[in-house]
Amino acid sequence: MSRRRRTPDSAHTEGAAARAGAARAVAAVMDDGRSLDAALADQSVDLSPSDRGLVSAMAYGVLRDYRRLDALLAPRLSRKPQPLLRALLLVGLYQLEAMRVPPHAAVHATVAASASLKLGKARGMVNAILRGHQRDAGKASEDSAPGVRHSYPDWLVERIQADWGSQWTGVLEGGNRPAPMHLRANARHGDRLVAMRALEAAGLRCEAARICDSVLTLDEPVAARDLPGFADGRVSIQDGAAQLAAVLLGARDGHRVLDACAAPGNKSAHLLERTDIDLLALDIDADRLQTLEQTLARVGCRARVQTADAAEPDRWWDGRGFDRILLDAPCSGTGVIRRHPDIKWLRRPKDIATAAERQRAMLDALWRTLAPGGRLVYATCSILRAEGVDIVDAFLARTDDAREVPIDAHWGFAERRGRRIAPGMHGFDGFYYAVLERASA
Repeated sequence: MSRRRRTPDSAHTEGAAARAGAARAVAAVMDDGRSLDAALADQSVDLSPSDRGLVSAMAYGVLRDYRRLDALLAPRLSRKPQPLLRALLLVGLYQLEAMRVPPHAAVHATVAASASLKLGKARGMVNAILRGHQRDAGKASEDSAPGVRHSYPDWLVERIQADWGSQWTGVLEGGNRPAPMHLRANARHGDRLVAMRALEAAGLRCEAARICDSVLTLDEPVAARDLPGFADGRVSIQDGAAQLAAVLLGARDGHRVLDACAAPGNKSAHLLERTDIDLLALDIDADRLQTLEQTLARVGCRARVQTADAAEPDRWWDGRGFDRILLDAPCSGTGVIRRHPDIKWLRRPKDIATAAERQRAMLDALWRTLAPGGRLVYATCSILRAEGVDIVDAFLARTDDAREVPIDAHWGFAERRGRRIAPGMHGFDGFYYAVLERASA
């Protein structure tokens, strides 16, 4: 009885579906303007768990390094390829440049993916370009322009250079490094040592962050379902920088507190885990508020939840002042590029001005809902001054009963107003915080 022999191609095409999925996801972001999360969700439906992980790794990698990879590809093209073909070629180059995939397997599987993408006529081109790059590895001279070298759009490089001075290179590099997995230990279940012991008993090594008493950092990321204590709310997944919000707010038992842009709910949950407060969780997006309610149920906390625009208090405010307000304002998200590399390519310069105008409007509107002597924490996951210190500076200049409370801390950098964290500093996302108090009557 003769055995069927595997051809060289068939031996390496098992991963073709993953390469095709990654190419579709990259094209959806770069050419259709979709978010990477949404694009990956579309590609994961019929794939095995291992292939879903591979699709995600390749898509994230290509988008982190898109511009540099595209510069490596350009000299090998005689004409502009269609978007999906370009995306597939970049997926192939990324494997050869950065992944621990045997080069021959990467080439074969990427070429095989051409068929499922209906790019069969381009098989020879894909094979020639990838083999050519493999043959010439290390010989190509790379573009020295900062935007190409660090793989950012030029306009964003220029803004970061202006805002961060001599630190700009580190900010760009920090945004390109994959983020660690941070957890938040629920104080209602004991201190974080209890959570650490449970994690370590399950074989998950972690470290306690010194600058925030609820933060744990896992040595290796795992799925939420595999975290001991996640299902019953003993631990939650939340970046360390975001956990500083509850600390800075300083809410005490019995306070009336507003979380003005509350969805998806991690900051609301953290506030409720720390203190017994009367919390109103507000958000303009009703669908995202459903996620918030699920989060609160999981951690065993309750709040009043309302769909409303924080910038229009006449539509939702009952006239009683809040003791504390958290305004985690909608922003460009440039501080979380390491988690969402698609932000680099989806944002435009005009988006920064639009976000800043929205932030100004929300801060002005919410200030009159703050009780005399109350505290407001202004926060953005942005690394741009236009969405941070510039907003707070201008607000204080036009608001007679507002004063800044300087943040005395060992994290981040002091700004003219507030403090900011560079991406990757302390292992955290990029963030800006300012603490404001309203004069007593």
